[in-house]
Amino acid sequence: MRIPSGIEGLDEIIQGGLVANRVYLLTGPPGGGKTTFGMQFLAQGATFGEVGLYVTLLESPQNVIDDMSNYAMNVATLIKMKKLLFADLGPSMEYGYIDELHEVINSDYEVGYSSVEGEAPSPAMVFKEIAAYVSEYNVKRLVIDSVTAIRFSTKDHSLEEKEMGRFIRNLKDLGCTTILLSEMTDPNAYSTEQFAAHGVLFLHNFLYGKKMTRALQIIKMRGTKHHCDMMEVEFTDKGLAVRSVLV
Repeated sequence: MRIPSGIEGLDEIIQGGLVANRVYLLTGPPGGGKTTFGMQFLAQGATFGEVGLYVTLLESPQNVIDDMSNYAMNVATLIKMKKLLFADLGPSMEYGYIDELHEVINSDYEVGYSSVEGEAPSPAMVFKEIAAYVSEYNVKRLVIDSVTAIRFSTKDHSLEEKEMGRFIRNLKDLGCTTILLSEMTDPNAYSTEQFAAHGVLFLHNFLYGKKMTRALQIIKMRGTKHHCDMMEVEFTDKGLAVRSVLV
């Protein structure tokens, strides 16, 4: 079953949308639009009754909410309807902050805090928390921002690739469609995430001629006919929009 991505112009080039209940990797440099893409994906589902969960491991949920509220995604309304949830599973933001953050911060936003001071989130810890959210709220769309933070938390680097593969394999069994965000900047630097995910999309942000240009490239999409050309991307009042092939 295909589900709409929420990204204007994308579904037309991937046979109608994303395959449901699969794991996709969205990667690229800073400023490419990864957070916006993830929020559009969640807002699309939430608008039609599918609960979406945005998991932050680096940025605070409130910052993401504030930034994304500038788009016409109805973020505030979807949050109040409890169709759009946020969970902060990263370490505490301030040095010396002692409180164990296990409480929902207020009644307006579904934002959970789970980490204790100084403790980096391991793949196992993150998955356990996510699985609880998915089960309790019947989450159908999931965005994890970002998988890079989990990589850096692995204590034994010799086991890093194995742990990432295990993490993604477990995500596939959650019964929701997942997008993993990653800060990778070299599309040729292959990682476990790229091999394990059902689809890999790369957001470029580079100097093209005399102007900075954003583009989307579909590196991999299992079970889907697609090309690998770079498609120009622009920001609109609704978020990202995929345009024509760059020439």
